[in-house]
Amino acid sequence: MSTTTARAPSGERPRALRFSTRVLILQLAAVLLAVVLAAGAHLWLAYERLWTEAGQNALILARAVAADPNLRREVAAIAAEAGTPPAAELAAGPIMATAEAIRQRTGALFVVVTDEQGLRLAHPDPARLGERVSTAPDVALAGREETVRNTGTLGPSVGAKVPVLAPEGARQVPGTVVGEVSTGFARSGVVDGLGAEALAIGGSAALALTAGALASLALGRRLSHLTLGLEPEDIGILVQDQEAVLRGIDEGVIGISRTGRVTVVNSAARSLLGDAEDFTGGEWASVRVPDVLASLTTTAAADGQARELVVGERVLVASARRVVHGSRELGWVITLRDRTELQRLTRQLDAVGSLSEALRAQRHEFSNQLHAVAGLLDIGEAAQARDYLQQLGASGPLDYPLEQAELLGDPSLQAFLGAKGIEAAERGVVLRLGDATLVRHPVAAPQDVTTVLGNLVDNAVRAAVIGSPDHRGERWVEVELLDDRSALHLVVSDSGDGIGTTAPERLFETGYTTAPPLVAGSELRLEDPGGHGLGLPLARQLARRRGGDVWVISPGRPGGPGAVFGARVVGRTTP
Repeated sequence: MSTTTARAPSGERPRALRFSTRVLILQLAAVLLAVVLAAGAHLWLAYERLWTEAGQNALILARAVAADPNLRREVAAIAAEAGTPPAAELAAGPIMATAEAIRQRTGALFVVVTDEQGLRLAHPDPARLGERVSTAPDVALAGREETVRNTGTLGPSVGAKVPVLAPEGARQVPGTVVGEVSTGFARSGVVDGLGAEALAIGGSAALALTAGALASLALGRRLSHLTLGLEPEDIGILVQDQEAVLRGIDEGVIGISRTGRVTVVNSAARSLLGDAEDFTGGEWASVRVPDVLASLTTTAAADGQARELVVGERVLVASARRVVHGSRELGWVITLRDRTELQRLTRQLDAVGSLSEALRAQRHEFSNQLHAVAGLLDIGEAAQARDYLQQLGASGPLDYPLEQAELLGDPSLQAFLGAKGIEAAERGVVLRLGDATLVRHPVAAPQDVTTVLGNLVDNAVRAAVIGSPDHRGERWVEVELLDDRSALHLVVSDSGDGIGTTAPERLFETGYTTAPPLVAGSELRLEDPGGHGLGLPLARQLARRRGGDVWVISPGRPGGPGAVFGARVVGRTTP
């Protein structure tokens, strides 16, 4: 964004200040107002405190002057006489000398002494001696003390008035009020004392304002950092778009912050994870999710890596990508996609493909048989051609390499296992039915049965191919099927080398496989239909959802025979 300022074109409104800038200005104004108010309050309190201290000092000084024995005796003597001595006599008298000496020592603005009528006996200005004081002395002459703030003949001041009492030996009764002492300090002295206070308060206010400004700047930067530089309007639009996207897609979305906190879990994600509770706001490390999901966000996980997992009856594909804004890493987004129907369709297509291959092979075989009949007719061996056709009619046009297929009372099972038999034969493996095989009723949901049975047969054929042949040099896979009312029991064994030291339950973990890569040095792609490490977990999930199961009957042994797997599919036959 350019930092230069350009004039807005005619008719366009100038751009408003950014939200972070507005917040910063508001914060600075609030800090400035708070600092000014606080500084003003402190100055006012300091001003009042200095005035109060000055009043107390004036009161102490007035008490000390009024308690002087010589002063009390002189004032009582003047009060006992009729009238007041002339100003010249008062100016040269002991009262004036005592008051001025005290004023000069203490730095007071004035030390005034009056008689019982309020006439000045001592005053800094000798010309005003013998005159009545400018401020009423009634309180002090009534025998009480007071502090006052007023403006007298010497200017604004804060002072105190204290009564002067007659001493022992005077002509008045001891304790009689014979005058009053008024002391005061100039307001300028109080204001001068406020200068140091104001300097300290101003310095503190400046520091507080600076700290507030820095804090406001830091808060503004933090706000901009948290909002990624977006304005409130932009954030509102993003929230609306996020809600529309997260609620409007079928894929599950889980958002994880850089600190490991779950920020987003849409309803599709909770549904795909088995109607899990909304764990938004929880710590990702403590959320109960499949281990495959947790491994996608580890430090060593590759960005965009996709993994398959089985959750309940669903086959999910999970991928995780880092979220980066500019140069900042913000966290992870995990996407969940449902591949359950795709897996089922894949199994059905596998069965259809196997049947197609079987039909292609039988078409070729049937063509050869027709050529044989045509040859017999061409050489005039009609009787032999008739016998040959009767044999074909008895055996049928399809000759699967699966003996005793008539024991399977379901045509789909016959066709499926027949096709699997052809595939196994092409790889040098004989697929055969066990002696206990007997299916009397049609299969109600062939896609589920073929998914369970197909996974077991495919694994067995693969194990037989890479394993050791039996003592006759044959590689084989044996399947036994037996229906028991609503349950179909399956047993699949092979001539391979077994599962070795692998724990049986390990085979049913999503993603675990003992099969080698399809091509040396390459890895199995996630996009391969029926990828390794998913068949057995899916088969077990399909079986268990109605009370059945898939398990390892025998792990087998090296040199054969191989592993034996058992399965029970409940509610999958129609009487």
